Amino acid sequence: MTEKGVCAMVDEVHPEKESLGFFARIGLFYRQVLSELKKVVWPTREQLSTYTAVVIVFVAFIIAVVSLLDVVVTKVVFWVFG
Repeated sequence: MTEKGVCAMVDEVHPEKESLGFFARIGLFYRQVLSELKKVVWPTREQLSTYTAVVIVFVAFIIAVVSLLDVVVTKVVFWVFG
């Protein structure tokens, strides 16, 4: 890319704060957000279901491990301090 092209791209992404008003900067922000959201590769329904199931199983496993540790520590504390 030419030097002029790079400078134009930088100016477009990072305009000078003095050159744009408050509402213009807000508008620029939202245009950039929408531009980035168009680049996102969204998961399919099947992928989303799979990911959701994995997260739910993982959270249930962690809950079981923490609960087991809690029961063990409780038993040990009651055994030590009666």
